[in-house]
Amino acid sequence: MEYTHVVYGLISIAIALAVILKGGKPSLKPTKYQAILEGYIRFVRNMLLENVGEKGLKYVPLIATIGVFVFFGNILGMVPGLESPTANINTNLAIALLVFFYYHFEGFRENGLSYLKHFMGPIPLMAPFFFIVEIISHIARPITLSLRLFANMKAGALLLITLASLVIKNPFTLVVSPPVLIFVIAIKFLAIFIQTYIFMILSVVYLAGAVAHEEH
Repeated sequence: MEYTHVVYGLISIAIALAVILKGGKPSLKPTKYQAILEGYIRFVRNMLLENVGEKGLKYVPLIATIGVFVFFGNILGMVPGLESPTANINTNLAIALLVFFYYHFEGFRENGLSYLKHFMGPIPLMAPFFFIVEIISHIARPITLSLRLFANMKAGALLLITLASLVIKNPFTLVVSPPVLIFVIAIKFLAIFIQTYIFMILSVVYLAGAVAHEEH
């Protein structure tokens, strides 16, 4: 049904909030859970420091939240009977549009109207051409960001369903296919981590490009 991706999206938000809130007040002797949470935050901080610099640290909450939501949105697809909200293009497009509008907002806030120079290219005479190309490129970003995640999560879910149905229906495959299923599940988990990282790093790269000061 059409509303299912909203329901699963809300479940992902609830899980993400639970993960963050469970960290509680940091202690000098961290628990294993706190160590994992702090490790994740350090990972996000380093990602922003490497791509944006010190001023990128203010984006840690945004990128960390996107990462947690996308990860748990992906992982829900591994639960029998549930569908991953990130296997629905509407969910992904909503997140991608959030990133799209936010990095443009930050670009204008950081650079003022000089932000438009980012769209003009390095050759003044060709500025109108570069402007059109850049506008098309930026409009395509949320679309490609959404489709990439959607395609990977949807394809993985369909593959698992297909293999599981073949195993159940055929006694022969029921005997010989467990290693194949385990391999596919392992690949699916790997895809979950990779697609989460790709969504995060592309969001960071878009932010980095927007807040960079134009030199030419």
